[in-house]
Amino acid sequence: MRRRSTPAEDPTVRPDDLFRARLETQIDLRHPLARLACRMPWTALEEALSCTLPAPTVSGGGRPALPVRLMAGLLYLKHAYDLSDEAVCERWLENPYWQFFTGEEFFQTRLPCDPSSLVRWRKRLGEAGMEELLAQTIAAARSMKAVKARDLERVIVDSTVQEKAVAYPTDSRLLEAGRRKLVLLAKRHGIALRQSYEREGPTLRRRAGGYAHAKQFKRMRRVLRRQRTVLGRVIRDIERKLADAGEAAKAALGTWLDRAKRLHAQRPKDKGKLYALHAPEVECIGKGKSRQPYEFGVKVGLAVTARQGLIVGARSFPGNPYDGDTLAEQLEQAEIVSGCKPKVAIVDLGYRGREVAGVEILHRGKPKRLTRSQWRWVKRRQAIEPIIGHVKDDCGLRRCWLKGAQGDAMHAVLCAAGYNLRWLMRWIAAFCAWMLGALISLITAGSQPTVPARG
Repeated sequence: MRRRSTPAEDPTVRPDDLFRARLETQIDLRHPLARLACRMPWTALEEALSCTLPAPTVSGGGRPALPVRLMAGLLYLKHAYDLSDEAVCERWLENPYWQFFTGEEFFQTRLPCDPSSLVRWRKRLGEAGMEELLAQTIAAARSMKAVKARDLERVIVDSTVQEKAVAYPTDSRLLEAGRRKLVLLAKRHGIALRQSYEREGPTLRRRAGGYAHAKQFKRMRRVLRRQRTVLGRVIRDIERKLADAGEAAKAALGTWLDRAKRLHAQRPKDKGKLYALHAPEVECIGKGKSRQPYEFGVKVGLAVTARQGLIVGARSFPGNPYDGDTLAEQLEQAEIVSGCKPKVAIVDLGYRGREVAGVEILHRGKPKRLTRSQWRWVKRRQAIEPIIGHVKDDCGLRRCWLKGAQGDAMHAVLCAAGYNLRWLMRWIAAFCAWMLGALISLITAGSQPTVPARG
């Protein structure tokens, strides 16, 4: 049994901690999260992320860095339970199992960190750091023998849409948002406009919504033309007066002027439209759903093991590429994250006609060429659909709140890591139940008297 450290031996142990009960004596160590906390490769994770983190400060050089296990554990829990940065810190304060998972020895009564620290950690780690978090969940599954190396060689690949946290992009709302943003910035930097249209702008937006609801589309288009005219006047007025303004005003208004010009120039049937003023990376994607013909966000590809359903790859694909064109990149990421090269990829007809060197592509496009064993694996392709649903509903993939294209990429990988954490806890609970049942069966069978054989 490991001896407790004294204040003289360990400077991190406070004198009053000697009289406090440790977390491991207060919680049920058979809980799946407690068992998983002891099986996660925290040391390997710290070593892998050390290259992306700043060097520790010398004594007196500032506030010490937050522990890697604490921040990584908070990111795992945030996406495993679909919480915000503020909510995960508040629930960590109340949940001793969460504190034990993040490496605490005693129950803490203060927040682990400011919620904004999670934002800075995500930016510091980037997409490569998020992939390392996903890779360590797969390493934990392999160390617990929940999956084998050969199980990682056969994967199912599919794509979905990760929607952005934007309002539905109607032309009327976007034009009014562009006008209002430019007027606000001009007023903030002391640029006096000839006319701001503060009264007419909201009125035009309400009229356009009313005409669209009543299906009076000619009147609606007339209102949209007036809104476009108003936005153009504001843009030209600001451009004339921006030449005499300071550098700060030019820097603040330059980006928003370019986006407002895109809004002013685009028409309903154009391609590459701007769907959100604050998120120009948002794209319109149609997946053929009758209940939701168009989704606004970014395309995301997922790769899961064909037998167990563990996620081994999650990547965003800006530009709305064809599904088949994303297959090579998705399999490349799966090999990097899992450490095992996929040999068989099971896909739907959206990936038909694409080949990857060294990988066998299976789909139902040509059933006569499939053997009986291959056809059985093709029937397993539908297993990824409920996984996509759980990642969206339980882990937050349905709506991305992070900024920019990099935020889309990191959010997709973090949601996959959160799903794997839930998967590992379910596997631990099922394995413990199976072991208990096997032990009871063994004891029961040993206590029963044996019946002598006839003859």
